[in-house]
Amino acid sequence: MMSDTPKRKITPPTVTPETAEFWKAAGEGRFLLRRCTACHETHWYPRAICPFCLGDTAWEETAGTGTIYSWTVMRRAPEPYAMAFVTLDAGPTMLADLVDVDLDGLAIGHTVRLVWSPTDGGPPVPSFTLS
Repeated sequence: MMSDTPKRKITPPTVTPETAEFWKAAGEGRFLLRRCTACHETHWYPRAICPFCLGDTAWEETAGTGTIYSWTVMRRAPEPYAMAFVTLDAGPTMLADLVDVDLDGLAIGHTVRLVWSPTDGGPPVPSFTLS
């Protein structure tokens, strides 16, 4: 699902050989994470070597649901927006924008779901909204 809210320009991500599959899937609306084939830990940011045990990793599609671990509101921006550390139900914690939310009604522990935010000429980036 693509978010309708992002009004500020989002710089497109740098696509590297290691992350190309992630960004390709993002363009298709699918959320991929890497899971270690040895220790079975899931991690974010995508990389071919497991940061926990140095094992090989494989792509795995996930639902993109989680909870807010912490957040901040950027009020000095021309248009205020929120960013949060989201602990995914799949395991890792990632930093992303919160979109389509009441900036004054956010709380730690709120459940969120993934939405894709368009970028300025590149693949969409993961963002979250309240469930």
